Amino acid sequence: MSQEANSGYKDEALSAITKAGCQVGDVIRVTSKEKTYEGILIPRSETADSAHIVLKLKSGYNVGVHITPEIKIEKIGRGTKPSFASPPLPEQKPGLPKAVILSTGGTIASRVDYRTGAVRSALSASDLYGVVPELSDIARVETEIVFSIYSENLTQKHWTQLAQTVAEHIKKGSEGVVIAHGTDTMAYTAAALSFALQSLPVPVILVGAQRSSDRPSSDAATNLIAAVQAATRGPFAEVGLAMHETLSDTVIAVCRGTKVRKCHTSRRDTFKPVNATPLARVENNEVTMLTDDYQKRDAAKNLVLKPEFSEAVALVKFHPGLDPTVIDWHVERGCKGILLEGSGLGHVSKFCFDSISNAVTNGVVVALASQCIWGRVNMNVYDTGRDLLVRGVIPLEDMFPETALVKLMWVLGQTSDPEKAKKLLKTNVAGEFSPRTLPQELGAKGDELNGN
Repeated sequence: MSQEANSGYKDEALSAITKAGCQVGDVIRVTSKEKTYEGILIPRSETADSAHIVLKLKSGYNVGVHITPEIKIEKIGRGTKPSFASPPLPEQKPGLPKAVILSTGGTIASRVDYRTGAVRSALSASDLYGVVPELSDIARVETEIVFSIYSENLTQKHWTQLAQTVAEHIKKGSEGVVIAHGTDTMAYTAAALSFALQSLPVPVILVGAQRSSDRPSSDAATNLIAAVQAATRGPFAEVGLAMHETLSDTVIAVCRGTKVRKCHTSRRDTFKPVNATPLARVENNEVTMLTDDYQKRDAAKNLVLKPEFSEAVALVKFHPGLDPTVIDWHVERGCKGILLEGSGLGHVSKFCFDSISNAVTNGVVVALASQCIWGRVNMNVYDTGRDLLVRGVIPLEDMFPETALVKLMWVLGQTSDPEKAKKLLKTNVAGEFSPRTLPQELGAKGDELNGN
C-alpha cells in the first residue's frame, strides 16, 4: 500500500497499518497496555511525525495513538474515506421573509482537510443552509458564493465586489442579508460595508465561526441561525456582526459594524464591542435591541452604494524607536493617506515630526487613532499632541485603528481632494464616532462587554 494512498502516513506508522491490512477509512481497533480505542482510520497531516496514527472516534473527536512495539492494530470493519456530501436543501415555506446567505469562505465554511490536518474552505452557502435545516423555519433562504477564500486574503477590491453583491440582492427584494465570513478580518469587512452601504433598508449581518462546522464544539450553526434571525426579524437597518456573546451557546450578540473587534484568537466569544454596547442580542429565538440609537428598518429607503476604496493608504504603528523614514518611504511611494496608530491620548515621538510635516505638505492625509482600543484620542492634553495638531494630523476621536484604517481607505476612494477627504474623515458616517466615552458597560452575567 503506497504512502500516498494513506495520505501522510510514513515509516513506522505506515508499516504498522500495512502489516494489519488497514487502509484509510477502515474501522479499526487499537489496543495498548493501558487502553483500547475504536474508530475510523483517517489520514495524517503530511507535515506530522511518523510515530502516530489518527482515529476518528464515535464522539466525533480525533485521537492520536503512539505506535510502539506493544500496540496491536486490528481491522474490524470496512469504512469509507472521510468525505463531505452536500445535504439536500430543506423545503422553502411560503410566508416567511426572504433572506440571502452570501458565502466568502473562512472557518464557518470550512471542514478538516485530511491531507494537511488543517481546515480548508470547503462549504458553499448552500452547504451551510443544508446542514442547518432550522433556517427553513426562519426565512426563505437564497444562497450565493461570492468568494471561497480565507479572510486574510481579502483586499479592498473584494470589499467593493461584496458591497455591490449585497446591493443587488437588496434591490431584488431581500429582507435581510447574511454574509458568512472568516473571523480574522471580519471586523475590517464589517467596517468597510458600513461605509459602502448607506441608507440601508434592511440589516446586513456578517457571521463567522471559531470552530469548523464538522467539529462537535462548532459554533457555526448557532451563529448562523442567530444571524438569519437578526437579518430577517431585527428592527434595525445597519451592518452588524453576529457571534457568541459568552462562551455559552445561548446568547449571540449583534455588534455595530464600525464598533467591533476580534479580541481573542480562539474563544467563541472573541468579538467585543469597542467604546459601545451591542446593537442587539439574539436569545431564545428573539431579537432584543440593546440601544435606542440605531437606524430603523424601512423597505421604502433607497440604498446608497459607495463601494470604492483606495489602496494608497498605509498604517504606521508607533513604537519606541520607530524610524521616521518609514513615513518618508510611504510618501515617496505615492501614498495618499497615512493612519498613525499612536500611543495613549494620541502621541508619537518628536523624531517623527519632520516626516509628518513633509507628508502633509505633499498632500497626504495624516490621521491618528490610539492603539489603546478603548477610550478616545485627546490631543489637547499634552504638548506632543498639540504639536501634531499644528502639523495637520487629524484626531479620530474614539475610533480604534482597524475601523479608522478602513474609513481612511473609503474616504480616499470617494475623493482625491485632501481638504474634502479631511472633512469626510471627521464626519460621522456609520456610527464610527461616539459623542462621548461612557464608563464600561456590564453585559450578561456581570461580564464586561469590552473585556476578554
